[in-house]
Amino acid sequence: MDFAIGDRVRLAAQPPYLKSADPLPMLRPPDLLAVGEQGTITGLRPGGYWVVLFDRGSFLLDTQFLSKVESGASSSEG
Repeated sequence: MDFAIGDRVRLAAQPPYLKSADPLPMLRPPDLLAVGEQGTITGLRPGGYWVVLFDRGSFLLDTQFLSKVESGASSSEG
């Protein structure tokens, strides 16, 4: 699946670890994000890794761990 910068995405599967999208990336435990958590694609890095901004920070994720959120399907509570 192809994504574009600005797309809303959902974490579709738990990666074995998370890699921060900082200038000096750090490995983080995978349980920082729950499957189903939504974020916004903010960039593309070499190797085909998407930069995704979640509430808990920006992480580098491969396409296999993401699914696109259809417009109007974002969760809004309240």
